[in-house]
Amino acid sequence: MHTCTDHDSCVGDALQKADMICQDKGLRFTKLRRKVLEIIWESHAPAKAYDILDKLKKNDTSAKPPTVYRTLDFLLENGLVHKISSLNAYVGCSHPLKHHECYFLICDACQEIKECCNNDIAQAIIGTANKNKFHLKNITLEIEGKCQECGDKN
Repeated sequence: MHTCTDHDSCVGDALQKADMICQDKGLRFTKLRRKVLEIIWESHAPAKAYDILDKLKKNDTSAKPPTVYRTLDFLLENGLVHKISSLNAYVGCSHPLKHHECYFLICDACQEIKECCNNDIAQAIIGTANKNKFHLKNITLEIEGKCQECGDKN
């Protein structure tokens, strides 16, 4: 489903963007925050918090769930990752801080997730919220189905 042809470059770009964003905001991009973001970007499949913890424990046996959750909160708050609520998992943001009105195509066969953006969809949701006097905090749409690669296998 992804068009990534050089995954190492994909991960490197994400870490470099995160480093620049943290510098611009005066935030510390600690070794732990970097490692958690790197784990999330290891594949284009969603990463669950306890899977991240298991990977961290390979190098740091003192890693605990609260540490992972605090780190995930930091990455979320700064637009570096997205939470896929239906899966209770996280994916890297391919364009941090540009916008928050994303939607996700989730392949229920291979579990890959594609981040998509469409201002028309976001405006329709904002318009509906405004008509209903609803104050938006965040817009996240999750669309499940099969990617072309998995659909072609059947």
